[in-house]
Amino acid sequence: MKALRLRPGKERSLLRRHPWIFESAIAKGGGDAGETVRVESHEGKFLAWAAFSPASKIRARAWSFDEAQRIDAAFYAGRVARAVKARGLFDLQSDGVRLIHGEADGLPGLIVDRYGDTLVAQFLSAGVERWKAALADALLAATGLAKLYERSDASGREREGLKPTTGWLRGEGPTELTIREHDWQLSLDIATGHKTGFYLDQRDSRQRFAEIAAHRKFRRVLNCFCYTGGFTVAALAGLRAAGALEGAELTSVDSSLPALQRAEAHVALNGFAGASNQYLDADVNATLRRFIAEGKTFDAIVLDPPKFAPTVAHAERAARAYKDINRLALQLLVPGGVLLTFSCSGGISADLFHKIVASAGLDAGVDGYISERLGAAPDHPMTIEFPEGEYLKGLVVVRRPS
Repeated sequence: MKALRLRPGKERSLLRRHPWIFESAIAKGGGDAGETVRVESHEGKFLAWAAFSPASKIRARAWSFDEAQRIDAAFYAGRVARAVKARGLFDLQSDGVRLIHGEADGLPGLIVDRYGDTLVAQFLSAGVERWKAALADALLAATGLAKLYERSDASGREREGLKPTTGWLRGEGPTELTIREHDWQLSLDIATGHKTGFYLDQRDSRQRFAEIAAHRKFRRVLNCFCYTGGFTVAALAGLRAAGALEGAELTSVDSSLPALQRAEAHVALNGFAGASNQYLDADVNATLRRFIAEGKTFDAIVLDPPKFAPTVAHAERAARAYKDINRLALQLLVPGGVLLTFSCSGGISADLFHKIVASAGLDAGVDGYISERLGAAPDHPMTIEFPEGEYLKGLVVVRRPS
């Protein structure tokens, strides 16, 4: 068994059961890509079994902190079964579910989503890539399903020295699927959609927006970076439940025409008649500035932008981008209006995001109440031992009435 010997004092994070071992922490040792290595302190004490990744700055990712643990196909089958069982602990109002969430489920680099009878997996680290066949078998055994599609085309694979890979791993079937979420339906294409095809992590925030829309009976709603219109559907569902759909105006903005076309199809799929829906294939920042110049206002605005800061190193530049869009949105919000604003950047902490939005309000001359904090749905867990799992942060801001 190959081993990694750490530099003096670099064992502290592993003693806290944090799974990442950076290149700078290693004194000597190594292995092949994805190979399981023994990780030892500078004094030679066992710390963990980990998957070695020679191309990544995260040079190894821990599988287990138990010296007696054997890292084999049975180990992965057990981890997968445990993760699938854990999803039964939560009230997940959808047949689209995140089954494996990487480090949070003890399987660093593995993402698996279930859409009805189809699994979609991303193998994003050298360790899970090496054990792909065993993990695929374990996933089908734990779920009783027969179809598994691979979407290993995220940028994280490049940092691991791995090439993009997509296609059916087990079975085959249509890539165009429809799932139920709460009381509405949403479609996706697992071959071409973002991530594994859809953003399941915003499921509960979409439902919360529907509830707020029903309570407030918004007349004018703006959904920015709308992708395939999840928050648009949520707003319409809330307004319909409140009998306030007639005459409402909803504007959805994205720079992807195919995404907007699917958003429009989602509105039709769910039978939302009576509201006025506009879809703008445009840059969000430019659109917000144009709306300000035209004197437009909105009762509710959603800002759900793409990842501006993949790492802490990008945080400063990302902070400026987040501040700019929030400043513009707050200017467009009527007194008493509601802003749902999000950051999915792991490099932006919840505290920093709050400060960014506060600074945006100061520059806009707008104050507001932070009525709620939002995060990823519970099938995208953050664990005690891995706080980096808190990548999605959201704030519900109610502009102070005049």
